Amino acid sequence: MKTANKKAIIVGAGGQDGKLLFKLLSDFDYTIIGLDKNGIRTNNVIWKNKINISDQKQVFSLIKKFKPDEIYYLAAYHFSSQDKRGDIYQELRQSYEINVLAFLNFLEGIRLFSAKTKIFYAGSSLLFGNTPTKIQTEKTPFKPTGAYGLSKEGGANLCRLYREKYQVFAAVGIMYNHESEYRTANFLSMKIIRGAKNIADEKEQKLIVGDLKARVDWGYAPDYVLAMKLILNLKKADDFIIATGQAHSVLDFIKTTFKAFGLDWKKYVQEDKKIIDEKRSILIGDARKLKMATGWKPSVSFQKMIEKIINNLDK
Repeated sequence: MKTANKKAIIVGAGGQDGKLLFKLLSDFDYTIIGLDKNGIRTNNVIWKNKINISDQKQVFSLIKKFKPDEIYYLAAYHFSSQDKRGDIYQELRQSYEINVLAFLNFLEGIRLFSAKTKIFYAGSSLLFGNTPTKIQTEKTPFKPTGAYGLSKEGGANLCRLYREKYQVFAAVGIMYNHESEYRTANFLSMKIIRGAKNIADEKEQKLIVGDLKARVDWGYAPDYVLAMKLILNLKKADDFIIATGQAHSVLDFIKTTFKAFGLDWKKYVQEDKKIIDEKRSILIGDARKLKMATGWKPSVSFQKMIEKIINNLDK
């Protein structure tokens, strides 16, 4: 069923989730403004001008004029576990600038100029950090350890404050790892898939990964983007975990990927734990609350997810 005449702003429209969400909402006849560091995207125009989301006046003006039904805050400043770290001060500063302070501009803009607007904040499993619990629920305490998790906790807490004190519909999606063909090369999932493809095409001879035994709750990104929309369709804002509830090892990911390319992974894959800059706990999400509220569930298995990404590469 189409949803006519709804308006949405996607903050971070150029990233994986932003691209997938733009397509999903377009299929539901939304009028969309997509914001990205490269500019503004609408339904009919690709990129033009720019809005600085850290500029309160620019954000307020946009919300006041457009009065969106929904805002999806997907912008984020973060690293993958295998990225080399630089100055921790700058990493913290930039993380808070994008993940907290710029987000605050949108919350305050809604409060002042568009009270009926619903906003979704893209949280992360890294909110839980080094939690002692094997499986996390919405009641699991936040224990972030790095700049990204710490700043995401700040954003999640802002949502709670604005919905409790000001009745703003501010929902948090605590999203676990979710993958698609739109992932950039610095993410492990795409490093593995692109690496296997390049080996199959004889462009590379080996793939080096940090920890074959590391386990991750991996899901299919289009499913997670659908969950965002379902969460904003609810009558009451809340925090929701978006996850599969199942963990697979990096080796599982490699075996499935290399098999799809007809390769024996043992001939090409090397483990080098020194390339991991940040050691992370095993995080597995319990999405029963989301399933009960919306009927959401993952549409594909772990193996099918990888197959879909491979089939959609470079399309």
